[in-house]
Amino acid sequence: MTKRSKRVAIAILGAAAFTLAGCEEETVDANAFPDLQSCKDAAFTDSSFTPEDCETSFAAAETLHVEAAPRYDSQAVCEEQHGEGACGSEAAATQGGSGSIFMPLLAGYLIGNMLGGRSGTAAAQPLYNKKGGGFTNAAGTSNFSSNKGSAKMNTSQFNRPAATAGKPPMTRATAASRGGFGKAGGGRAGFGG
Repeated sequence: MTKRSKRVAIAILGAAAFTLAGCEEETVDANAFPDLQSCKDAAFTDSSFTPEDCETSFAAAETLHVEAAPRYDSQAVCEEQHGEGACGSEAAATQGGSGSIFMPLLAGYLIGNMLGGRSGTAAAQPLYNKKGGGFTNAAGTSNFSSNKGSAKMNTSQFNRPAATAGKPPMTRATAASRGGFGKAGGGRAGFGG
């Protein structure tokens, strides 16, 4: 074999190994909290995050909520997807949005330690009520049995969902064509309480 063909073979072998390694989903330690104070209280007994991580993650989840929460053309359609009393106007949630657009209220948030260890980078996702029980993320691709507890989760659970701010809100027909918000895909994750 010539030197060039050996280099090509090594490069192909290296690329194949990298590709196979990339196919495995990386998991992280994740925690769900119904509110900021619950996270801060848990930080005193859990060494994987600090009260400052809680504040940073909660602020990130609130920002993502404003940018990417599902939006509906009426409170009735929103409540059909998220339950009675679980929705509010975009204007109230964003301090300036439309009063005729409705979005679910924040029902908790996920915090994930993306680098591992106490000084890792935390990522966050907002959680919303699902009609009939349980919770879902902003993209509606994952369902959770609780908004509190700990679990190992794929890093993909922390991918940034598409922005919905400034886009047309979902109508009853749009939500029905999707099979309802949160029914489009994804698995169900459980959090021990």
